[in-house]
Amino acid sequence: MYETIYHRPSSVDEAVALFGKGSEPKFLAGGHTLIPVMKQRLASPSDVIDIGKIKELIGIQVTGDTLVIKAATTYYDIMTSPDVKKAIPAIAHLTSVLGDPAVRSRGTIGGSIANNDPAADFPAALIALGATVKTNKRSIAAADFFKGLFTTALEDGEIITEVSFPIPEKAGYAKLRHPASRFALTGVFVAKAKNGEVRAAATGASQSGVMRVGAIEAALKGNWSAAALDNVTVSADGLLGDIHGTADYRANLIKVMAQRAVEAAG
Repeated sequence: MYETIYHRPSSVDEAVALFGKGSEPKFLAGGHTLIPVMKQRLASPSDVIDIGKIKELIGIQVTGDTLVIKAATTYYDIMTSPDVKKAIPAIAHLTSVLGDPAVRSRGTIGGSIANNDPAADFPAALIALGATVKTNKRSIAAADFFKGLFTTALEDGEIITEVSFPIPEKAGYAKLRHPASRFALTGVFVAKAKNGEVRAAATGASQSGVMRVGAIEAALKGNWSAAALDNVTVSADGLLGDIHGTADYRANLIKVMAQRAVEAAG
């Protein structure tokens, strides 16, 4: 690894100030992306600013019809939270199939969505649930936050502070995991909002990262059941094809995972 200066600020304002002073600074949350990249010498930040222990960035609460998860809250805390299990059980399930115990004990929701890995789980949940990403500067709708592979709407020095999820009537998540990495070869999050709107988002499938699946949404809008998807055909256009599966294979996985997610949602 290259030489770097490690900082552990106690507040968001302090973290932002430290970022502004560094020549090539990077924020660190759980560390599952930045540390391996540094070890491979693909990144050499002048300053590593650890925001994972800032108290104002940790916590979960339910306010009215909204579940709020602070950015530095770990996957483990999300997975075991009674508030999450009651408000949106599908999010608790999503974290339970994310990575392994070591990843879940350190990884954070903010770190995941800021990195925007094309096979990450949480982006699909944000898109399907119509979540809002809040930062130290503004609020960003999930639909406007994810901009493509490893790309988001975040500006330099901008820190995610929390994610707000409208509590749906029903929601479910299912994925086929890569046996080694536990990333999603394809995962689908489905949600039916209290106003009746249906959304389905897939991760691990598209060349552009997380995506909505219109064919799934249209079928479920008229009939919320796994059987409603029996005759649905998902286009393979724009989907990933690699050593793990062709684009056609992933198109079929979207349908199958959507059916499983609907069954899980009830």
